[in-house]
Amino acid sequence: MIVFASLLAGLVFGLGLIASGMANPAKVLGFLDLVGRWDPSLVFVMGGAIAVGAIAFFFARRRTVSLLGAAMKLPTARHVDRRLVVGSLLFGVGWGVAGFCPGPALVALGLGEAKALLFVVAMLVGMGVFEVLERHRRRRRPNRADVLPGQEVVT
Repeated sequence: MIVFASLLAGLVFGLGLIASGMANPAKVLGFLDLVGRWDPSLVFVMGGAIAVGAIAFFFARRRTVSLLGAAMKLPTARHVDRRLVVGSLLFGVGWGVAGFCPGPALVALGLGEAKALLFVVAMLVGMGVFEVLERHRRRRRPNRADVLPGQEVVT
């Protein structure tokens, strides 16, 4: 059931990205071009996503398991640290240069967008580099839990 729900959620998410224009790098770059011909239409997409996410987190915080019975894994960190700032900057630069972020890039790749292939390959390489660096960091601090910083497993 979890696999089916994940597939359905991914399908709805992908269709939403296509319908909103988020899978079109030209539209995203138009939104990010604040000093040129700015396209503000994605403000409504982001606003809708933030509203849905806020409502979902409001209800999720009150639960110990998901609707399908899986453990809830919610972020608990409340501070801004160097890793968050550097990660956010890298994400923003990648988004601004390519016009893609991970979800829309995968949707665009599925739609046959050639530029998305380069982005997805670079994204996977970046994820691999992060994993290697994270394993190295954890070896230096062996007492750390396997939970990501800012994430707690609620049971």
